[in-house]
Amino acid sequence: MFETLRAALPGRGDALPDEALTRELTVRAGDVAAYARVCGFALRDELPPTYPHVLAFPLHMALLARAPFSAVGVVHIANRITQVRPLRLGEPLTVSARAGALRPHRRGRQFDLVSEVFAGGERVWHSVSVNLKRGRGDESVRDDWTFEAPPETARWRLPGDLGRRYAAVSGDRNPIHLHAWTAKPFGFDRAIAHGMWTKARCLAALRLPEAFSAEVRFKRPILLPATVTFGEADGRFAVHGHLEGVYEPLTEAP
Repeated sequence: MFETLRAALPGRGDALPDEALTRELTVRAGDVAAYARVCGFALRDELPPTYPHVLAFPLHMALLARAPFSAVGVVHIANRITQVRPLRLGEPLTVSARAGALRPHRRGRQFDLVSEVFAGGERVWHSVSVNLKRGRGDESVRDDWTFEAPPETARWRLPGDLGRRYAAVSGDRNPIHLHAWTAKPFGFDRAIAHGMWTKARCLAALRLPEAFSAEVRFKRPILLPATVTFGEADGRFAVHGHLEGVYEPLTEAP
């Protein structure tokens, strides 16, 4: 909580920290079960593939607390997860996170938060979260992402308290996700769903291999409550109008 408050304060310096932060832990089964219920995963003896992001989140906040700007207004715009193998309940884990350099974006500056999870000395999971700090941008920067939306295969009803429920199991208590009255100062009429909840719910709906890579782009916030449509076909998936994603089996060690 302290690091979250520090991250919201005005920043210092002119560059993101260049050190990697780590923590060692063993996941508690009850915490994983609560997360799985909120995100739609079946209860198993392995971690949902998005759960290591939750384990890295305190490190992300600690890095942002050392950033040259306030974390208020930072937007998660893309995320890629690579899972070499499932992580098992009870495995001792080492979680690491570091920040990439600031680089131009057409709406401000973007940067990566790179997370890694090691078990038994082996890197078994890693991710790259791309974040945008809005401000003066560079209109010449272009995104080469192209996407063909799959047809609708499901319809999901998202309750108004979804942001609070996900915050309770993830630790991400950004006020834009909690209540309408806490979201309005940031330009939203209602609370919005967490982007990583949306990705988690999508992966829970897919039949993924044990080793895979899944990349998403967050396109537009989901105002809660909401009814959204989901589709998937040929390695593509989407929450239409809100998230676009692709996945593929991992055929060799990354």
